[in-house]
Amino acid sequence: MALEDKAAFGIEGLDEILRGGLARERLYLLEGNPGTGKTTTALQFLLEGARRGESALYVTMSETAAELAEAAASHGWSLDGIEIFELVPPDSLLDETQHQSLLYSSDLELGETARQLIAAIDRARPSRVVVDSLSEIRLLAGSSLRYRRQVLALKHYFSRNAATVVMLDDLSAETKDNTLHSIAHAVIKLEELAPDYGAQRRRLRIVKYRGQNFRGGYHDFIIARGGLQVFPRLVSLDHKTGFAREQLKSGVPELDALVGGGIEKGSSTLILGPAGTGKSLVSIQYVLAAIARGERAAMFIFDEEMEFLFNRTRSMGFDLEGHRNRGQLFIEQVDAAELSPGEFAHKVRRVVDINQVKTTVIDSLNGYQAAMPQEKALVLHMHELLQYLNRQGATTFLTVAQHGLVGDMTTPIDITYLADTVILLRYFEAFGRIRRAISVVKKRAGEHEETIREYRINAHGLSVGQPLDEFAGVLGGTPQFRGSREDLKRLDPNPD
Repeated sequence: MALEDKAAFGIEGLDEILRGGLARERLYLLEGNPGTGKTTTALQFLLEGARRGESALYVTMSETAAELAEAAASHGWSLDGIEIFELVPPDSLLDETQHQSLLYSSDLELGETARQLIAAIDRARPSRVVVDSLSEIRLLAGSSLRYRRQVLALKHYFSRNAATVVMLDDLSAETKDNTLHSIAHAVIKLEELAPDYGAQRRRLRIVKYRGQNFRGGYHDFIIARGGLQVFPRLVSLDHKTGFAREQLKSGVPELDALVGGGIEKGSSTLILGPAGTGKSLVSIQYVLAAIARGERAAMFIFDEEMEFLFNRTRSMGFDLEGHRNRGQLFIEQVDAAELSPGEFAHKVRRVVDINQVKTTVIDSLNGYQAAMPQEKALVLHMHELLQYLNRQGATTFLTVAQHGLVGDMTTPIDITYLADTVILLRYFEAFGRIRRAISVVKKRAGEHEETIREYRINAHGLSVGQPLDEFAGVLGGTPQFRGSREDLKRLDPNPD
């Protein structure tokens, strides 16, 4: 079906998931618990229709027109162009003298509700209709069979009137009832999750869409001023591009020699090490080298305060703040407690796509993991994000802080198999001092040194020395010296 033949929601991410929107003249179910955003989604659907010159009708059984207008105003919307029909219970419900016992009052109310609804459709002749909500009809129907027949009758009536209908269901039934799933042309489910700490998370899923292709799985979304912002699940295969492979230098010759001449463009590099070993500084070396080549870079910082990062690197002669102000570096402080993984992936994509960024740093995955409810989900999200960035020709650097300081290290999340290159940083003790060692344990795209080099962090940044051939057991934290007396004089800054 051509996109122009579909009824779009006007919500960019949701329309992408639905491949353009809803097939016209069909009945759809939008379900979710109270507070998941059903009314906001429905209003955006009608507002998009009004923007396109289509007639729109909102039939409300649970909210007043004033409440809908107030909700719209909170997003900066005007409901001009949308007809609001309040389907209210008859006044006799409040008059004790009008009560009777010959018939069930629900029988009378259901018939009256259907009559008023049909009369409103006949009068407005809308192209788009929202019915809010089905819980009222379900309660009046009493039984699942009667409820199903009532909705089927409405479905056929809407079809004869060429209307695209979205019916809302707040899932208030005491027992799970999927009666409408078989009737609706498509079912969209909104969910709200409450993590142990941090803001609530919202996600949606297309449960079914008859005869149409769509992007399956869960998709994160938020409700902000201006309506829903939906972040479609990233599928890296949909974004493959071509680019020339080349080796990228860091600006530190010894580091380039260690990684076999340079890091390949369009690859991912994982920098592992305990806290304080300089993982961020190694990634910053590649950021500065990219800027020196005339490229743009991006950094997403989870753990360190941005101003502290600026001050710390400025003392080494690195003007990250100046690069940011000149538009060469895009740097963002990320609050893991307030961000869903889908929203984070969307942020990275937008920065890379809009600004043609070719070097990206995520510092660190420990902070990113805090935004994830399950470790398996983290690996899957990171896999798609890395593949996407690689296929855009962007070189990605990720840092992971290992637990411990010396000796055996443990990694909170193992994604070494995802990265193309793995750089390992270590502390070791020698001559009564804590020293640092760097090595490359994996590189898919070519050869690399199998040596372990000492490196130092000083007022000028990162300096990498010669291979530590004179030591054994450096990675264990307590090496044994096996060199000569001349080696001892060269390596020990304070020999006896």
